[in-house]
Amino acid sequence: MLAKLAGVAVDTIRYYEREGLLKPPERKASGYRQYDEAAVERVRFIRRAKKLGFTLGEIKNLLLLETDRENGVLGVKIRAHERIHELDMRIAEMIRMRDALKELAEACPGTGEPECCPILSALHGDADRDDTPGEADEPPSCCHGGTQRIS
Repeated sequence: MLAKLAGVAVDTIRYYEREGLLKPPERKASGYRQYDEAAVERVRFIRRAKKLGFTLGEIKNLLLLETDRENGVLGVKIRAHERIHELDMRIAEMIRMRDALKELAEACPGTGEPECCPILSALHGDADRDDTPGEADEPPSCCHGGTQRIS
């Protein structure tokens, strides 16, 4: 029932319990688990925090800070800024990867021998490429035929 109310799979609930994010519930005489409304809210909190990019370890820390009356709010703010910084770094890396792949794709004529493909050459780290995809100047001379671009 908790899984349905919180919008997660039953396995997710069990995993959160094993990881210490969710307390194991009381059991009814029938053996069924009986969760309270606080458990539903806790799972929803975890889901929202995950959507903001927090790891489960960080979420566990946020849950602890939530009860810290003296430093909790500042601690949460610090964790949020740390997460923002990490996300900015990941975004910058993804932009770099996209730009490098775009440059390689534009350098590829789409015809010729596979060993002359600038994309494959970069992925193989051929000596003339410095192991860094995205530094393609012109297609190798063995790439013959017209250019076939895919946008």
